[in-house]
Amino acid sequence: MPPSISCRSVRSASAIARQDWNRLCPVGHPFLNADFLSIIERHGAAAREWGWAARHLLASDERGRIVGLLPLYLKTHSHGDFIYDWSWAAAYRQLGRKYYPKLMSCLPHTPAAGPRLLAAAGPQAAGIRQALIDGARLLLGEAGLSSWHVALPADDEATLLQSQGLLISHDVQFHWTDPGCGDFDGYLASFSAAKRRKVRAERRRVQDSGLSIETRHGDEIEPAEWPLLHALYADTFDRFNNHAVFSAACFADLAQALGRRMVAFIARDRGLPVAVALCFRSDEALYGRYWGCSGNYHSLHFELCFYQGIAYCLQQGLRRFEPGAGGEHKLSRGFTPTVVRSAHWIDDPGMRELLARHLSLQGQALAGYREQAAAHLPFRRDRMPPPL
Repeated sequence: MPPSISCRSVRSASAIARQDWNRLCPVGHPFLNADFLSIIERHGAAAREWGWAARHLLASDERGRIVGLLPLYLKTHSHGDFIYDWSWAAAYRQLGRKYYPKLMSCLPHTPAAGPRLLAAAGPQAAGIRQALIDGARLLLGEAGLSSWHVALPADDEATLLQSQGLLISHDVQFHWTDPGCGDFDGYLASFSAAKRRKVRAERRRVQDSGLSIETRHGDEIEPAEWPLLHALYADTFDRFNNHAVFSAACFADLAQALGRRMVAFIARDRGLPVAVALCFRSDEALYGRYWGCSGNYHSLHFELCFYQGIAYCLQQGLRRFEPGAGGEHKLSRGFTPTVVRSAHWIDDPGMRELLARHLSLQGQALAGYREQAAAHLPFRRDRMPPPL
């Protein structure tokens, strides 16, 4: 690492001063800030008892000033980091080798791509990022760990990490981008007639159901409301045999801290909440995260998780909507298949070579899948988005 830069790790996000978060993180980001990671660590969603041990890496200059930050966790499993490496762990076991714990640079339980190597602007920025990369690899070597992974970094960071010897994996997410349509009716005008009728029929079913739908920001939700909203989320997770890592108190603290950077679309039946789609936002993008529902309401999932979010983006001037990982059903609602990347330092040379071959084939297959999926977008031929 550059001689004027030194690195050290801290064991909680709250150990990092708020002014350092504010100086190094993108302005208005809902996940990279002084509150999000601190709150989910404090409430246990990203804590040691659930297999997450914070080792956030700080880079300091010769005066001791914090000039770089890399979110970093020691992990004992592969849940909630969205790099989908269970088969890698299985391969290690079959060869009698130890895969866990691993080092993860990610946003826990949050498949949102963006910056990870946070560096102060200026002529030293490249050196600071290099110091963070070197520091993570040094930490991995000192602990005798199998691997270090950077989930969903920004495009320029993925390119930098690849140049530093990290392997690149590919995945496809489905993102909405504003085509410059003005409002929701203008957006639907870009659909083929058949697809447009389908969306209108789905929205009409919800409108005729008697449910009321409202949009609330975090600072507009009283703490006493969170147990009911949380129960919807937790029950839905239980029905699909998933673990609801966030508590009602965690949601309440996030709402208070993030304010308008949290957005909830809530459906009510005679005043009582029966479904919720919980999102977060920056100044540019909306991020869909958690869905919960107490019953079987036709098309309500599409309304709260997709159509309300698109309408909100159009009203608020947000250019992008990322509704979460997976979900080919998003295609017919106009969410374009988008390739995202993650980076992986595999310490063992033999395993690195094996995984490099696997990832090369995976990248080719994902590119073909993205092209095939894009052919099913609902837009008129003259309104199809350009290839990514």
